[in-house]
Amino acid sequence: MSEDDEIVRLTAWVRGRVQGVGFRWWVRARALELGLAGSATNLRDGRVEVVAEGPRAGCRRLLEMLDGDVPGGVPGRPGAVTGVVDRWSAPRGEASGFRER
Repeated sequence: MSEDDEIVRLTAWVRGRVQGVGFRWWVRARALELGLAGSATNLRDGRVEVVAEGPRAGCRRLLEMLDGDVPGGVPGRPGAVTGVVDRWSAPRGEASGFRER
């Protein structure tokens, strides 16, 4: 198995104008397209916490799509991302599917 196929857990905290703009729905759609399981949750401080489990390559691609450093933003991504902090860890066995909380 290659490193890209290794099953991992990505937790990303996304800052910016990401609540009340359809951002969690957009994250869910991208994660499902990438075959990832997990959730996108609004936090009290205005951030969105994204937890995704699946192949490292898919998690890496989702993180790239969340990144606010893309000039002009990511096409079709709602809101405005100003920063992303990520943490990689061992998978915990997320249920299949992707939830918005």
